[in-house]
Amino acid sequence: MTSRIQKNKLLKTIFCLFVTVLISGCVSRDISNLERDVSEIMARPGGRIDPLPEIKPYEAYAYQSGLDSARNPFKLFFVIEKPEIEPGAVDDGLTEEMEREIRNRNREELEQFELDSLRMVGTLDNDNNNWGIVLDPDGVVHRVSVGNYLGVNIGKIINIYEDRIELREIAQDSGGRWEEREAALALIEE
Repeated sequence: MTSRIQKNKLLKTIFCLFVTVLISGCVSRDISNLERDVSEIMARPGGRIDPLPEIKPYEAYAYQSGLDSARNPFKLFFVIEKPEIEPGAVDDGLTEEMEREIRNRNREELEQFELDSLRMVGTLDNDNNNWGIVLDPDGVVHRVSVGNYLGVNIGKIINIYEDRIELREIAQDSGGRWEEREAALALIEE
C-alpha cells in the first residue's frame, strides 16, 4: 500500500515537471515587436484636450415680501371656489348604524391588519358556538366569531362556514362616499 502511494506521488511530480516544460516552451523572450509598436504609438502627434467649461458663480436671491411687482410664491395662481353647502345636505352614504361601527366602538386586534394579510386556517364548533381560526401576519392564531371585526375596512363577520368567513366591510370610495361591500376570507389548506 505504501509503495502504491509513493508511485502516485512520483507520477504526479513527473506530470507537473512535464507540464512546466511544455508551458515554458510557449514563452518567447523576443520583445522587439512590442518595443516597435510602443515607439510607433509614442511618435504620433498628441491630440488637443478641450478646456473645462467655465463655472459660473452661484447668485443668491433673497425674496423680499412687500414689493408690489413681486408675486408672493406662497399664494395660488388661481383660487378654486367651492359652492357653499349646508350641513347635512350632502349624502355621504353614511347611515346611523355605519356611523356607530366607525366611530363609537373600540377597535379589535385584527383590525390593524389588511384583510388580504390574514389567513383562515380552520374552524371550531360545538352545539352553541361556531368560531373561525385566523392567523395574522405575525404568526399569532386568533379565534373569531360572528360579530367580531377583521381588516382595516371595518369588516364585521356575518357568517362563518367551514371553508370561509364572510364579512361586511364599510369603506370610503375616492369621492368620499361611504359604502358597504361584501368580502370573504377563504380557508387556506396546506
